[in-house]
Amino acid sequence: MSGSACDPAKTANQIDVSIVMPCLNEAHSLAQCIANAYQALDKMRLSLGFEGEIVIADNGSTDGSQAIAERLGAHCVPVARRGYGAALQGGVAAAAGRYIVMGDADGSYDFDDAIAMVAQLAGGADLCMGSRFKGYIEPGAMPWKNRYIGNPVLTGILNILFHSAISDAHCGIRAFKRAAFFDLGLSGEGMEFASEMVIKATLKGLKVTEVPATLRKDLRDRPPHLRPWRDGWRHLRYLLMLSPSWLFGIPAGILALFALAILATATLASSGLGGGNTRVGNYWIILAGGLLIISHTAALLVAAGHFFGLREGYRRQSELWRRLAPWLSLESMLMTGLASLFCGLGVLAVVLGHWSANSFVPIGNVLPGVVGTALLAVGAQNVLGGFLLAIVNGNNADLKQQASEARNTLRTSTSRVPSAVSINA
Repeated sequence: MSGSACDPAKTANQIDVSIVMPCLNEAHSLAQCIANAYQALDKMRLSLGFEGEIVIADNGSTDGSQAIAERLGAHCVPVARRGYGAALQGGVAAAAGRYIVMGDADGSYDFDDAIAMVAQLAGGADLCMGSRFKGYIEPGAMPWKNRYIGNPVLTGILNILFHSAISDAHCGIRAFKRAAFFDLGLSGEGMEFASEMVIKATLKGLKVTEVPATLRKDLRDRPPHLRPWRDGWRHLRYLLMLSPSWLFGIPAGILALFALAILATATLASSGLGGGNTRVGNYWIILAGGLLIISHTAALLVAAGHFFGLREGYRRQSELWRRLAPWLSLESMLMTGLASLFCGLGVLAVVLGHWSANSFVPIGNVLPGVVGTALLAVGAQNVLGGFLLAIVNGNNADLKQQASEARNTLRTSTSRVPSAVSINA
C-alpha cells in the first residue's frame, strides 16, 4: 500500500480527487478497501496528473473502524445522521476534491474502475456511473432476486419515467463533480439516495455517462445493511415522488377521458341524438362526476409537483410548461375557477327550478345535477389550487415570471458550491 497519493502535507486546494466511503462497522474489510483506494489514486496521479485523498464517512461504527481509517492515513469524518445517503452527504461535504468517487467499504467494488470514471469527468461529464451489468459480476456477489428482478425492474422504471438511458442505476461505485453534487440538492438518507442522484441529474440535464464496473463478493463477516424489500420500496417511492407527470398526470388524463366519455354518452342519450338507447344510467353518471373531480385534483398536483421541483432547482422548465404558465397564474386560476363556480350554480339553479315546477317530485335523470355539482367542485378547486401554486412558487402570483427566474437559476447554479454544508440538517 502506498500513501503517496494522499499526502497529509498537501492543502485542500491541491486535492483533485476524493474517494468517499460510507462506513458502518466495516473493520473486517476497511483496510483492504483503503489499500485498493490508495492504489487507484496512485494510478490516477500517473495517468491523469491528479492528487487525491480518502474520506471515510463513519456513520457511528462501534467496531474500531475509525481507528483503522486514521491509522492508514484516511480522513475519517463522523456523520451522526444515520443512513447510506446521509453518510455520503456528510463525506462529500468534508471532501476537498473537485471530483468525488463514492464506493462501498465492504470490498465489493474495485476502485481501479474509478480511474476511467474520473477521466470521464475531466472530459466534461458531470456524473459517471459504474455499470455492473456491462462489467463483471463475480458468481455469488449479487443475490439472484437483485440481479434478475430488483435492479433491472427499478432501473427500467427509472429509464421509462425519466429517459435516463442507464443500465445500472443502483451501482455503488460512481464519480461526480463536487459542484454538480451540491447543485442537485440531494436529500435521501437511505439507499434511495442512489436513485435520487440519477433522477435529479437527468431532470436537470447534467451530462451522465457510464463505464463498466466489477462487483465482487464482499469481505464482510455479517449480513449486508441492504434490506431488499424495504430499500426497494424506498427506491420506487422516490421514482414516483420525483415524477409528478407519471404519478398524477397520466392517471388524471385517463380518468378525465373516461369521465367525459360517460358524460358525453349520457348527454347524447338524454337529448335523443343517441337514439335514446344507452346503458349509461344514473350510477355511471355519478361515477363520471366523481372521476372528473378526482382528475382535476390530480392535474393540480401535477402542476404543484412540477413547480416545486423547478423552485428547488432539480427540474428544468419544458416548452410545454412555459406555454401553460400564463394559464396557471393566480389571477387566471381565480377567474376560471369563479367562472366554473357560477356555471355550476346556474346549472343547479335550473335543476332546482325544474324540480320545484314539478312539485318536488324526484328527478329521474341525475345528469344535470351531477354536471352542476362537478362544475362547483372544479371551480372551488381551481380557486384554492391557484393559491396553492402561488405558495409553492414562493408566494409569487406570477408563475410565468417565477418559471423564468427558475430557468435563470438553473443556468448559473452549477458554478455555486455552498461554503458550508450541515450534515445534520
